[in-house]
Amino acid sequence: MPLQLSFRRTIFIWFIAVFALYSVAVFLFQLNREKRYKTGKLENTLENVCEITHNYIDFYQLMKTGDFSRVDTLGFLLPQKKNIRLTIINKKGDVLYDSFVKDFGKMENHFRRPEIQKAFFSETGSNIRRSETTNQKFYYYARYYDDYFVRSAAVYDLNLKHFLKAERTFGFIIVAIFIAIWLIINMITKRLSISITKLKDFAIKAAKNEPIENENEFPNNELGEIGKQIIKIYNKLRIANNDVALEKERLFNHMNILNEGISFFKPNKEKMLANSHFIQYIGIISNTSTISAEHIFTIPEFKKINDFLSLYVTKDTEFQPNDLPQIEYTINKNEQYFKILCIIFADKSFEILITDNTQPEKRRLLKQQLTSNIAHELKTPLASIKGYIETLMNNTSISEDKRKYFIERAFAQSERLQLLLNDISLINNIEDAGELFEIKPVNIRRIVADVIENLENRLLAKNTKCILNLDENIVVNGNESLLSSVFQNLIENSLNYAGENIKIEIKNYLDDKKFYYFSYSDTGIGIPEEHLPRIFERFYRIDSGRTREMGGTGLGLSIVKNAIQLHKGKISARNREEGGIEFLFTLGKR
Repeated sequence: MPLQLSFRRTIFIWFIAVFALYSVAVFLFQLNREKRYKTGKLENTLENVCEITHNYIDFYQLMKTGDFSRVDTLGFLLPQKKNIRLTIINKKGDVLYDSFVKDFGKMENHFRRPEIQKAFFSETGSNIRRSETTNQKFYYYARYYDDYFVRSAAVYDLNLKHFLKAERTFGFIIVAIFIAIWLIINMITKRLSISITKLKDFAIKAAKNEPIENENEFPNNELGEIGKQIIKIYNKLRIANNDVALEKERLFNHMNILNEGISFFKPNKEKMLANSHFIQYIGIISNTSTISAEHIFTIPEFKKINDFLSLYVTKDTEFQPNDLPQIEYTINKNEQYFKILCIIFADKSFEILITDNTQPEKRRLLKQQLTSNIAHELKTPLASIKGYIETLMNNTSISEDKRKYFIERAFAQSERLQLLLNDISLINNIEDAGELFEIKPVNIRRIVADVIENLENRLLAKNTKCILNLDENIVVNGNESLLSSVFQNLIENSLNYAGENIKIEIKNYLDDKKFYYFSYSDTGIGIPEEHLPRIFERFYRIDSGRTREMGGTGLGLSIVKNAIQLHKGKISARNREEGGIEFLFTLGKR
């Protein structure tokens, strides 16, 4: 009897504990939900106040006139106007109007107020705090409208506190349900404990091969021996099942850490095992979301697999275990390349392996294209040099002035050829041996100033002005030479193609924990929109003839992109509405 009571008590405590945790969780969730609902309702009211005020300011163009005294008339339209405080703040933080403060012009700058900061970065913001001006506690809600902030606030008095508090009625309902469940569980555990105790006694007796004297228990004969053997067999099966489960878990873990997608199927195409990569890859290839590995047999790109399986699996085709049938081919889908391999095993089950070969394939195509581009680019200077030298060799009586001219032209082409080879070498080093570049703290403003100084003569010749809006303390961990080439290539790009009498501006407009954000812009002719997506490609030229005459290699912006990526950043380009081009890029701080 004591064992029965102890077991019952344990089961009862566990049931009650689980239900108690569940009840508390439901109760807290409901409280939080109700609180969020009431807060949302209050903020919706304050949002409406902000929107009405914004429409009023916009309709009467108060930002232009600067006369915000007319806003006082809004008080008759606002709900609970005595408890609603309205404040208008410009984007610098200066208070333009406050319904609770008559002399609002003397109020301190509000830009650092928590609700204003949140609105500046997230369009809206809220906060509960005591006003430093009125010494009253408010629930603030602010909204940012590009040129100014509108802030509405409700006086945080007892009525508002009571409104925001969640109702406690639901808690009493939970307590009542808990008591009812307590009584039910008490009754269930009382009945359950009797049956379980008898089962426990039988299990102990069967394990010890003790005779069962009670007629309600198994007798001490063949049935008792069977019960004992059942327990032994069960233990052996449990060990075996644990071993199988462990091996299965190891296999599945191994499949999941593979970069390939792999799945095993029965002869009837029913899935046995599949890893996440397999599901992901067939989703990419089919352009549909799927969680079923069997979906592969409905995809047109896998028709070869179906035909192959029809030949060896669905038909009575025999093959040797040491010569398993397999098929392999490549699928190109949305510029992604997948190698497909299917192997059929001796029992007609089969494996399908999907390998993402996008990067190696793109690298192969890129190298092939690069080789072709290099050969094409080298032909022009080499042909020119060869032509000048042949002219000198075949015309011994040529005048000294002509000879000098041809030699100078050949030398200029050789310099262009050397520049091209240097750029090719640099971009290959960035991509293939980026870890070899020396990394150290680099002051961005200093290297930009050095680049401008080196290009001073060309800037003066083009009547081009450079404006730097860079903090003196912007320091990144990077390679000084590569960062210098970034800004030099950008400026040279403007000098070569943007035109004369332009203005270049380089600024740092933002930074966070990981990155510095930069803008490079000029006021030149810009770039046609259809060419913008390709300007960072190697050897890409908008006007091939014109750019060759200006001496470009076609690799400048590609060097810029690769150098920025080496510094954990990204770059993009866009045309400015007022004319010219703007490059936006980031550089990692570490």
